[in-house]
Amino acid sequence: MIDKIRTLITDPISMIPDGASVMVGGFAGAGEPRELIHALCDHGAKDLTIISNSAGTGEVGIPALLRRRLVRKIICSHPRPPNADVFVEAYRRGEVELEIVPQGTLAERIRAAGAGLGAFYTPTGYGTRVAEGKESRVVNGKGYILEEPLSADFALICADQGDRWGNLMYRGAARNFNPVMAMASKMAIAQVQSIVPLGHFTPEHIMTPGVFVDAVVHVGGKND
Repeated sequence: MIDKIRTLITDPISMIPDGASVMVGGFAGAGEPRELIHALCDHGAKDLTIISNSAGTGEVGIPALLRRRLVRKIICSHPRPPNADVFVEAYRRGEVELEIVPQGTLAERIRAAGAGLGAFYTPTGYGTRVAEGKESRVVNGKGYILEEPLSADFALICADQGDRWGNLMYRGAARNFNPVMAMASKMAIAQVQSIVPLGHFTPEHIMTPGVFVDAVVHVGGKND
């Protein structure tokens, strides 16, 4: 019997070793797997590469990892949203490396990895510092740069509902990067607000099929 539900959040998080690359879902706090991130803080794996839309705000989530000096590098689109003081201070002290990727390019690099595709050409960043060190070419008078797929060892994602097979449904804007990150990681760990029985989801409406999810943790609300 397939059952991906994990009673303790520490069980799947404990599998993340030092030096791992970890994708973290979320967009301006929506769909951020905050409980999983804080469990990762408690676990204490260090030298992590975090792949996310931003470097986080305030003191919780990704900034909590930065406070504990567990992050070696961040790959993101928006390193300095409002209240990003924790990242700014860590970066200025030389405690964390930064790779900035345009948001659409970040999403497509992750999607390409999840779909098993190779590198792709995009006009975004052509002729700018983003293009430094990358192959470029001009097609029909328009410049493009070559971008590589972006995968990770683990993905921490946040969904609204999940079942024991790992099928997930999201609520509104909380969907954001979570589905493609689940596809592009070797192991995807999902936190959900409620666990639903098999058959609750209409198959054609499932947003992330369970084949891309390795563990589901119930973090709030009631089981349906």
